[in-house]
Parts: sequence; C-alpha cells; structure tokens
Amino acid sequence: MLMKCLLLDHPGPPESLRLGSAESPLPGFGDVRVTVKAVGLNPADYKFLVRGVGSWSYPYIPGLDVAGVIDALGPGVSGWSIGDAVLYHGDFGRFGGFAEQAVTSAISLVRKPEALSFVEAAALPCAGFTAYQVLHDKLNIRSDQTLLVQGGAGGVGGFAIQLAARMGLRVITTAAGRNAEWVRALGAEINIDYTCESVADRIAAITCGAGVDAIVDTVGPVTATEGLKMLAYGGGIACVAGLPDFSQMKSFGNALSVHDIALGGAYRAVDDRPVSRLAATGEAFIRSVISQNIQPMLTEVIRLEKIPEALVSLSSRTVRGKIVAELGS
Repeated sequence: MLMKCLLLDHPGPPESLRLGSAESPLPGFGDVRVTVKAVGLNPADYKFLVRGVGSWSYPYIPGLDVAGVIDALGPGVSGWSIGDAVLYHGDFGRFGGFAEQAVTSAISLVRKPEALSFVEAAALPCAGFTAYQVLHDKLNIRSDQTLLVQGGAGGVGGFAIQLAARMGLRVITTAAGRNAEWVRALGAEINIDYTCESVADRIAAITCGAGVDAIVDTVGPVTATEGLKMLAYGGGIACVAGLPDFSQMKSFGNALSVHDIALGGAYRAVDDRPVSRLAATGEAFIRSVISQNIQPMLTEVIRLEKIPEALVSLSSRTVRGKIVAELGS
C-alpha cells in the first residue's frame, strides 16, 4: 500500500524535499508501525537534511517527533496494542515521520495522555525530552539555584524555562527584545536582549559577580564558550547545540562541569538500554507536562506539504516556540 510522504533524493536544504509516495513500512522484530497524526519540526531536521547520514538510503523520509496511533505490531512486541495512542523521538537511522505511517522500536514509545491532542504531543519529544534530561539528569538543578537559559524563545529553551520556574529556580534567559514578553510568560524572571546588551556584563551585575549556578545553552559553541566565564564555582553547563572551546577551561579553577546532549545518540548504542532510558525520560517529562501545566508552545500548525517552507523559517533561527505538521483529519 502506498502512503503520502516527503522525500529527500540527496542531501540538501529543506527546499530539496518533495511531496511523493512510498510503500507503507512493515514493522520488524521489536517494532511497531504508527499511523502518524502529527509530526513536530526541530532544528535537527534541517541540519541533517543538509549533511545527510552515511547509512541513509535515498529517497529518504525525514522526521523525528511523531505522535500517532499504533496500527501494526512486529514480532516480539509486548505491552502495546493496536490502537494505542503514542508519541516518540525517532531514530535518524530509519525512515521518519514526514509520512502517513512510520516504524519505530517499541521500547522508544511513550503513551500519549488523553489530555494532550496529537498536535500538542508532537511538539514535545525532541525539545521537551532534551530540556528534562538537561535539568534532571545532567545538571541536577535545585530550587535555590539561578539558571541561565541561552536562547529561551526556542523549543528546548522554552521548555527549560517552564520546568525550572515550576521548580522554584530563579530563571534568567536571553532572547531578542521582540520575544521578551514571551519568555517572561513562560517563567523567566529576567530577559537579556542579546542583540543590544552584553550578556556577560548583565549576568555579572545580576549575580553581583558570583555567576549563575547552571546554564542551558541552546545556541552554539560560541555562546557555550562565553558561558564558561559566567558560571559560579562548581557550576555546570549543558550544551544542546555544540560544545565550548575547552582550551578556555582552566584546570583546578572553578571546578565546572560540561554536559553534551544528544538524544539521537541513544540509538547508536550497542544495546537497548539508552533507548529505554530515553523513553523513561519522555514518560517523566509527560508527567510533568500534565501535573505542572507545561505549555507545548505551539506557534504554528501546518500541513505535510508545508514542512519544507516551515523548515526554511526554522533555519533562520527567528522562530519561537514549536511548529507542528498535522496529518489526516
């Protein structure tokens, strides 16, 4: 049976994607097939379109963040049934969710709560799971700390602000002036407009020179490197978009910790434990979403054929919140 999907014939920019059709995938051992109801867009999507992955066969179907309904079970699957509503963060090693159906490992699945629509659920995996892992598994934040979120208007930044604020942390973030009210509404106490202010100077003034306890950097290696000088003694930085220049770190200095975040790396492991832990992170995050009223931050809902255009917008790094494509009715 043929399904509608977006196809990439060779590595290239988002405009390289074309609407087409492909055979519906069949679940292998330990896999499930999902009827895709909605798929979230992430910076990783456009970045990997351009560079490609060595294991891809073309035409390739991208798409990481899927919400939908299980419609087929592969051999060896237990604990799941046809008709279950699920969400998951996918594996770049297989065809993805820019399609009417997609296959994933059963151990990667997270149950979708009834309180969330499929569109809301698809906004959560990559950015939300990342933010939760950063704060709880990597930085081990406490309610008496001060957190700096570099890039608070984006997906990971926005979820990090919400989670940290609900835990009682003092949250400082960076965002352009046009997004100041947006990040404050999410829970940031202070926004630093990086377009016209020195972030380092403002942090020094706000903390009386002590520095912040932790940083979530969603921007890149340059801001991550700058962040090393803004951390208090014993502070930690979690890098979502690239590691800092380690030559700027001094041994026997402020005893800083640096954490590299890469959800997709779980699928490259030699066993299933990292993927199972990724799903457990997702389950914990979804519980927080429901119990703490974490907002999915949906700013645009589009159709499948509009994904290339939306990825171009996302690559401009001016989009705030989350863009999700809705499939079917």
